Amino acid sequence: MAYVIAEPCIGTKDTACVDACPVDCIHPKKDEAPHAEQEQLFIDPVECIDCGACVPVCPVSAIFAADDLPEKWASYTEKNATYFGR
Repeated sequence: MAYVIAEPCIGTKDTACVDACPVDCIHPKKDEAPHAEQEQLFIDPVECIDCGACVPVCPVSAIFAADDLPEKWASYTEKNATYFGR
């Protein structure tokens, strides 16, 4: 079970979660293309170790454990995976 970044991240892209992640699975970073072109950040479902360190630092509560993702944002599981070509 990986974590998923959902709709509340759109337009915010606060990178506190990137800094909190111990395995570097949240992208794109501020200095990484295509950060400016992306509406939100994404979590790599394969690299995520399910530690949850990203959850409490997200200022817009956009990060959910896959099992806890609200149904209205279910499509974000695939969006996160697709960003990483998964």
